[in-house]
Formats: sequence, structure tokens, C-alpha cells
Amino acid sequence: MNRVTKGILHIGGGLAVATIVAATMLNQRLDLHHHCDSGFSRLISCTYQRSSKSIGQGTPIFTTPSSTPPTFQPSYVDVTSWAVAHCPQNYIARRLLCAASVTAPVEAASDDPDTGLPVPKPWVLRTAKNSRFIESVHVETPLDLAAALGFYRGALSKRGWKENDGALVEPDRAVIAFTTSDGPALLRLIYQDHRTIADLSRHKSAAANAGILPQPGQVRLRLGNATDEETVITINERTIKLATRAGRDLTDDPETGRRSPDSPEIDLPPGKYKVALKVASDAAQNREFEVAADETWGLLVGPAGIPLPVHLY
Repeated sequence: MNRVTKGILHIGGGLAVATIVAATMLNQRLDLHHHCDSGFSRLISCTYQRSSKSIGQGTPIFTTPSSTPPTFQPSYVDVTSWAVAHCPQNYIARRLLCAASVTAPVEAASDDPDTGLPVPKPWVLRTAKNSRFIESVHVETPLDLAAALGFYRGALSKRGWKENDGALVEPDRAVIAFTTSDGPALLRLIYQDHRTIADLSRHKSAAANAGILPQPGQVRLRLGNATDEETVITINERTIKLATRAGRDLTDDPETGRRSPDSPEIDLPPGKYKVALKVASDAAQNREFEVAADETWGLLVGPAGIPLPVHLY
């Protein structure tokens, strides 16, 4: 089993032309796969992390001469990634670097590099999971729900995804199931706090077991800490302390989906929950988190206590 973990921190430029050019060149060089291409100015800061594991042994690849031992193609790669665009708090800087793209027509970002699923621009937060069980991308965008829904319907139709009957479309939420050649897919959009939260997922045919499956009709939620500080999470009137980097991988065994030993796991009824995350050096982050029956999610604590939902199953 091979594991590679990457972490990239992009530093925004100042007002001097030379500094701006240098910062842009640094961003381009460090982010070759455009994980931090948020649709905002490339001068804003962005935090990006990715972990991957190559799992199993597939068909041997023989080379010449015959005495050379064969190499093996990994059966699959389990990937978890996330990126956060840090728009400035200063009003003028925010208008210059972030707000301009919000009023522009919605456009497609490059397909998510880890899942190949489409992502709209601009976005402020993105997480992705590609495992033997699922391909999923969770996005938070300042686009309104109508614009985000139009983007996804257009992008998925071009891929040949067929929208199933029974779509739910309301002013502040939408749930649409799709049939694809590679398995069933689901799009869920929720508009809250002046942003659209989008979850796009496609389940794979791999048989799941108790390591990843929630209880029937319930939701399984794993908690992890991706920061270098102790964190406190409060959810469903339950407070959980997480040590530095505790449970940051969420899954200990990608083959079975078993949780990491230091990743607390709780079962919840489907519905909306208020979540508070607090790291030692920052104010508490309060969000409303909605989960659906028969799903497994991870909730990582990101930089400055930002919640990072990851759809695991």
C-alpha cells in the first residue's frame, strides 16, 4: 500500500505589480491541477490538501526481459481532497478580488481532478471523495440556487446523465436523481446563508459492509481534525474534543471503509443539525448541516475552524 499526502498553501499578493506577478506565477507553479481555481481572482489565498492511497493489486504488467519481476497496476486509488478560498474580510479587497465574479454568468470550472465531476465557478469551498464506493464533490458557491441548478442540469445533460422523474425543486432546495452508465447519481442543492451548498455524488457497484454502512434509515457521521490545534465540535447537543490531526483521514481501511481509530463516529436521524466548531486560536464557526438517510459523511475541521463536509457513502 502506497500513500502520498500533499499540502499546498497559496499566498495572495499585495498592491505592487511585481508582487502580484510573482504571486500569480507561484500559484500557477504550485497548483498545476487547478485545485485552487475558484473562479475568483488568483491573488486571493487558498488552502488545499489532498491525500491518496493506492489499494490492492490488479492484473500484472509484464515487461521484457522475462526475468524482470512483473509490476502490478493498483486496483483503485482512494482519494480525499479539499480546498478553501479565503476571500478578504476587508470590504474593498473583497469587492476587488471576490465579488466581481459573483455577478458574472455561471461558468464551468475544470472538472474536479479527483472525481471528474463538474464544479461551478465561483466557489468558496470544495471537498471531493473518490473511493471504491463513491465519487462525490461537495461545493459551497455564492451563486443563487437557480443559477447553480441551471449549471448542473446543463453540465450533467452533456455527459449523458438522465434525470429521473420526481425531481424536487423549491426556492431554497432541490433534489434530483440521475441514471448514468456508471451507476445511480444524486444532486442535492440547499440555499442558506447567501450561498448554495451543492452535493453531487455517484455510487459505485462495490459491495459495502458494516465498516462504511450506516444503520438502516440513519446517517453515520465521522468527525476529524485537519488542523494543528485542538478542536471542539458540538453537534446534536453533544460536545466532542478532537486532538491535533485526530481522525484527519476519516477512513482507516479504504477496502472496507472502516473508520480511523481516532475518528469519533455518531449515528443520527436524517435532518438538519446545528454544528459549532471551535479551534483554540479562532472564534467558533456555526453552520447548519443537513444529512439524508442511508448516507455516511465525514465532517473535518478545516483552517480557522471551517467545517469541511466529505460525502463518504
